[in-house]
Amino acid sequence: MTALRVVAFGGGHGLSASLRALRHCAPELDLDITAVVTVGDDGGSSGRLRAERGGLPPGDLRQALVALAGDHPATRRSAGLFQHRFTAVPVGVPGPGATGPGPAAGGDPGGDPDRDGAAPRGTDTTPRGTDGASAGTDGLTGHAVGNLVLCGLMELLGDPVAALEHAGAMLGAVGRVLPMSRQPVGIEARVRGADPAAPDEVRTVTGQHQVAVTTGRVESLRLTPSAPAACAEAIEAIRAADWLIFGPGSWYTSVLPHLLVPQLADAIVSTSARRLVTLNLAAEKETLGLSVADHLAALHWYLPELKVDLVLADAKAVGDPEPVERAAESLGARLVLAPVAVVDGTPRHDPAALGAALVPVLGADR
Repeated sequence: MTALRVVAFGGGHGLSASLRALRHCAPELDLDITAVVTVGDDGGSSGRLRAERGGLPPGDLRQALVALAGDHPATRRSAGLFQHRFTAVPVGVPGPGATGPGPAAGGDPGGDPDRDGAAPRGTDTTPRGTDGASAGTDGLTGHAVGNLVLCGLMELLGDPVAALEHAGAMLGAVGRVLPMSRQPVGIEARVRGADPAAPDEVRTVTGQHQVAVTTGRVESLRLTPSAPAACAEAIEAIRAADWLIFGPGSWYTSVLPHLLVPQLADAIVSTSARRLVTLNLAAEKETLGLSVADHLAALHWYLPELKVDLVLADAKAVGDPEPVERAAESLGARLVLAPVAVVDGTPRHDPAALGAALVPVLGADR
């Protein structure tokens, strides 16, 4: 039996949850996993590296790689190292584990903060000065080690796909990570009520981070440049796929951007692969006021030719299923309800539960 080829689209923690779920499916279904990742991040460590060094923002790519990292103790430790983020250490003060003067950073490289419930993608919890680092601290503060490694590999090898393949080998990744484009993109949205003092005013909000945290209602979305060249390897993976998976994740900044890249959109529409949409468990800032059914309507709005086979959602998050069923049917899809949230009641996908829900769906025709 040949491997089932699955391509998952997204960015940040939503894609990470999807990839971890697919990891749970992989042994039973013999999956060949490819992640296609957005490249619009401009917040936190990724934003600083993008502004200072150019090239692709590495954070979402790093999270996808870590989600696919192998289970050998050495690769798990490497994954923990990739996730380790340098904390604020005043210049000239020895850091944890330092044996002499000068900045240093400690921490357990075996840890893995990239779990559901970690700080949202694009969120920088470090107080920053005008240079993007904490005032009075060294320039490493706030950077994830894996971001620096990917930045270095992309500069060394001159190609982000080659850099991601090398990093995947370092982590023993059980799948492939690709950028949606070899060039970084900007994300812009027309937002109504971005300024609470002017709730009816529509203004342009620029940048992935700003769109993600806007408290207004996003009325339209676009990329800059408007037609970035798609990653050729991503196009090949889509054409060869058995399944395409969209979501969960930040709808406007992680999921929909893929549909705005013309070459990706053409491949997504024309492939013979089946298509599955995994819905979020709760609205985020950027989708406040958007119903569960509206999330599906947005897919049609930005890519009218898109047809979907299945929509997977958690029954508790959906509430009344009828509007969602109608929205799914408008895309040609059937709604599948399954308990995919963590049991503590917080709006986070449980990778094991999501994986268990995906097994009968992805393996139905095997």
